[in-house]
Amino acid sequence: MFAQFDISFFVLLGLAALCYITHNNTVTFAVLLLLLFKLTPLASYFPFLNQYGLTIGIVILTAAMMVPLADGSLNITDILKSFTTWQSLLAILVGILVSWLGTRGVSLIGAHPTIINGLIIGTLIGVAFFKGIPVGPLIAAGILSLLIGKS
Repeated sequence: MFAQFDISFFVLLGLAALCYITHNNTVTFAVLLLLLFKLTPLASYFPFLNQYGLTIGIVILTAAMMVPLADGSLNITDILKSFTTWQSLLAILVGILVSWLGTRGVSLIGAHPTIINGLIIGTLIGVAFFKGIPVGPLIAAGILSLLIGKS
């Protein structure tokens, strides 16, 4: 039985505990989901999750962001108003910037997967000690790519 509990099990368990303590519910849920996979026959899906998980997550996130458009609570008038004030135009530019940074972040994580560990630790510190919220690891990786010169 102990053979199934390799070091990654304990690292994930420790990470789940840290995330729970720091109220990082999203990461806590993700780590617990991975532990569920690890401890069951679902572990055979790790290669699939590794290859397509990020894409699936981005699709779900994008769909969630477009719910107001789909359910009719965001209409064409509201969309057109996005082009009428400098704040809205700036929001569009920032949206373009962060989507570009996210692309750089995906590339950086793909080229250097160990960087995600630092991003998780940084997120935990930000949540625990600076009352931050756990958003944007891809954006964080994109900013990191600008700082360290990787794309």
